[in-house]
Amino acid sequence: MEELWPPPGPAVAAMIRSLCEMLMPDAEALADALTEPTVLAQAHGNEALLSDAALLAEDRELNRADTIHWLTSNIQHPGRRVEPYVGPRTTAYINDLVTRGIDPDYAAGWQVALAIAWRRWLEACVAHCPDSDMLVEVLDVTAQSFVQYSLDSVAVLRKVSRAASMGNADAQALAVIQLIVGGAPMSQDLAEERLGYRLGRRHEALILWTDAPDHSESLDEVVASLRAATRSGTMLVARASTASRWIWLSGPDAPDLHHVSQAIAKSDNVRAAVGRPGHGLEAFKSSHQDALAAHVMLTRLGADRGFTVYSDVELIDSLTKDRASAQRFVLKTLGPLATADETLREALLTYVQCGFNTTRAASRLYLHRNTVERRVSRANELSLVKVEDNPAHVAAALLVLDLAPGLVADATA
Repeated sequence: MEELWPPPGPAVAAMIRSLCEMLMPDAEALADALTEPTVLAQAHGNEALLSDAALLAEDRELNRADTIHWLTSNIQHPGRRVEPYVGPRTTAYINDLVTRGIDPDYAAGWQVALAIAWRRWLEACVAHCPDSDMLVEVLDVTAQSFVQYSLDSVAVLRKVSRAASMGNADAQALAVIQLIVGGAPMSQDLAEERLGYRLGRRHEALILWTDAPDHSESLDEVVASLRAATRSGTMLVARASTASRWIWLSGPDAPDLHHVSQAIAKSDNVRAAVGRPGHGLEAFKSSHQDALAAHVMLTRLGADRGFTVYSDVELIDSLTKDRASAQRFVLKTLGPLATADETLREALLTYVQCGFNTTRAASRLYLHRNTVERRVSRANELSLVKVEDNPAHVAAALLVLDLAPGLVADATA
């Protein structure tokens, strides 16, 4: 690439290299700081991007890669123009966006990213440059590098997007699906014709995803397993992204999810979220929205559960929209019990779920009745809110920790 400014002198180059080496271990934290504001900026209100946890996770990974790429380039060639790297993962992500009809405002996203990254860089420079002359030199050359890297990156992303838009086999089906899910007026006959799938019956939506996009072939293996266990014409599959698949199962009755959970259990990499079943076009939409909400919630909480039915966790979703609020709720409800032996929480939750019947709880836990009584008593002693005073709050807090055991770790560290 053409160099657009003079190279820095040896001392300034050495300082830039030193600062980049110092910041490299913080790349993960910086990527976390960039993700939400940059996605909000580039989504410009597009709910299809904001509500998909798989796309958000991939965006975060690309932020991390960009951060490491700029730092590495400036360790190797301090203060020089950094050529954007668009690898297979970035290309796949953009293809996913194009397929879904999502057109991000890359310039707006990079503008926000530049402001956040520059502030962090400025703090490091002020803290570690030995004198004002050195500080001015470092900031002068790196400001040009930051800005040009942003401009070059936006140009490359737009180019790749244009190339990806030149035909995509999944694009039409996904466009129709997103119109339905978004509430756009569409006749059932037209939707069925476009999708090749009957809508006037019961549906249950699933989202399959993997946290390791490099192993996305596992998704297709699970899909193939589901197809083998499903009658022809009762399953619709859409490739929502490299790391996720949207699926609808249908039939005259509520689909049997037993074979779905079995297929997931056999895979090390694939996870599933399931919406509530219902009938017709409205259920096609609402069940998918349920599955999306479950996926987002699991990602938000850092939960590693492999198979989640939204109706089982709807209350938890409502309680945990804000992670910090969820932490406060759990700690103010359970107190020391939140970090105690998990067998105590398991016993108390099962006791509540069994209608405060110790015998039934012991049977479900495969424990002696006396053991359950001791654990329930000890758990209730530790809990700030006693189960007899507010069983709903105690049960809700226990369910949150059952789903995301590590939720309170940061708050109590």
